[in-house]
Amino acid sequence: MVQVFVTGGTFDKNYNYLTGELFFKDTHLKEMFDRGRCEVDIDIKTLMMVDSLQMGEEHRSIILFNCQKAPTNRILITHGTDTMVETAKMLADAQVEGKTIVLTGAMIPYAFGTSSDGFFNLGSALAFVQILPPGVYVVMNGRYFHWNRVKKNRQTGTFEEIKE
Repeated sequence: MVQVFVTGGTFDKNYNYLTGELFFKDTHLKEMFDRGRCEVDIDIKTLMMVDSLQMGEEHRSIILFNCQKAPTNRILITHGTDTMVETAKMLADAQVEGKTIVLTGAMIPYAFGTSSDGFFNLGSALAFVQILPPGVYVVMNGRYFHWNRVKKNRQTGTFEEIKE
């Protein structure tokens, strides 16, 4: 089984057509897995619906606690891209033993339809969480990165490997 933890981020934002603002209502994850005809045994749990720029240590503590207590060793976390690497670092520093933890997100909300990268990133993350060895990873743009070898390129809107 794969435990899926929802934390918010662009992935789950909706667009208010009257004000032009983005907001959270409910997660889109169940719909996305259903639409993708997912046959993997998954359990979806919403931990929070927070923009990652608003995420603090108390939020990260909730994520860590749930990862430590999860009955499975395969965990996928949807997360805002702005501080995804910070959360990955915190999880790695906490040394959650024997678990494969994958964080993924989107640059464009799923609610925006075919222009969103969320559907692709979610499918990639689900595949990678099943095959990668224990550790903490970021999965974006069809690639996986070790938590300490990745950064968000704010000019291109993609994630890149940090070269040694």
